[in-house]
Amino acid sequence: MNIYEIKYAFQNLRKRKLRSGLTILSILIGITAIFALLSFGIGIQRYVDTLADEAGRDKLFIQGKGIGAPGTDENFFLAKEDVDFVSKIKGVNEILGMYFKVVEVKFNDQKRFLFVSGTDTSKIGFMEESFSIKVIKGRKLKEVDSDKVALGYNFQFPDKVFRKTVRLGDKIELNGNRYEAVGFYEEVGNPQDDTNLYLTDKSFEALFPDSKDKFGFVILSSQKEVKPSELAERIEEKLRKFKNEEKGKETFFVQTFEDALATFTTIINVINGMLVLIALVSLVVAFVNIMNTMYTSIIERTKEIGVMKAIGAKNSDILIIFVVEAGLIGLIGGLLGVLLGYIISSIGGNIAAASGFALLKPAYPLFLIVGCLIFSFLVGAAAGYLPARRASKLKPVDALRYE
Repeated sequence: MNIYEIKYAFQNLRKRKLRSGLTILSILIGITAIFALLSFGIGIQRYVDTLADEAGRDKLFIQGKGIGAPGTDENFFLAKEDVDFVSKIKGVNEILGMYFKVVEVKFNDQKRFLFVSGTDTSKIGFMEESFSIKVIKGRKLKEVDSDKVALGYNFQFPDKVFRKTVRLGDKIELNGNRYEAVGFYEEVGNPQDDTNLYLTDKSFEALFPDSKDKFGFVILSSQKEVKPSELAERIEEKLRKFKNEEKGKETFFVQTFEDALATFTTIINVINGMLVLIALVSLVVAFVNIMNTMYTSIIERTKEIGVMKAIGAKNSDILIIFVVEAGLIGLIGGLLGVLLGYIISSIGGNIAAASGFALLKPAYPLFLIVGCLIFSFLVGAAAGYLPARRASKLKPVDALRYE
């Protein structure tokens, strides 16, 4: 292949602008969909990896097997004696039992039902590390803060939780009890976590007396020399015996941080995989369109092929010309598809962030861009191979006589 063959292929595309444009459009749609979907998938994976690095891969979680989020099913919880027992198991470094409940929140005559957690203030740093959050405005809760509350990120903005913004020093009601806002946590990336409320464990127990020493969620870390997966198995076995429960009928489950992230990633990958497969259907259509376009082009240019062969063009030269032409159709469609996919995914990412899903942030690594361009070129070239092969086998005499 040389520059003249590429130049000749471009000239033929320009001569048949309408047909080439419609064929390019078919591959553009498929590449746009694939690029946009994969950019979100890669972005979410980067978010998960960042979260794992910040929180630490030594974390484990113990939770009751109730229905829904922690604290929503009062029949399933971990008692203080369970937490004390687990803290003594070999390999456990630090442990924290957390309260969780749904609470009625009232601010400026508006009511919402949101999640509130209660945390031992002496271990609040461990909680923040485990959830990769920190206070970005105001301060953390202190042990003496019996009438204070820290709030999630979304409370700082109008119409996110309430019509009006909650500011430091404002009073909000939880189940009819007034609390002063003393701090706001940074954005987690999803509406539920960013509308959480945080109390001290003593304040939580005063608000929900029946929930004292009944934890909806337990966080712990493993010692450096201990593998979290092995520690999880050990905790599950020992805690099951301590609670006198049968294997397979436990009222709790133990999960490592990496397992939790892997489950989340698997779900996202399955969804993205299905969507990409749907997008590939449009590429199959594009493949057929390119092949049809090239067959039509060969019929129209039969005499032209005869002339090229008569002046010395080899079969391989004809083959390369038409394969390159088909590949260029794919490549141009790929370039436009990457550009359109970038625009669509950027708009989608901004919409998701505005809706409270900041974790849905697309990423555009170089390998994704180059991969889409190479793939689109190969799709075009593959679609043009059979027509090009047919053109290369035309006999000069028959081609020149063709009407």
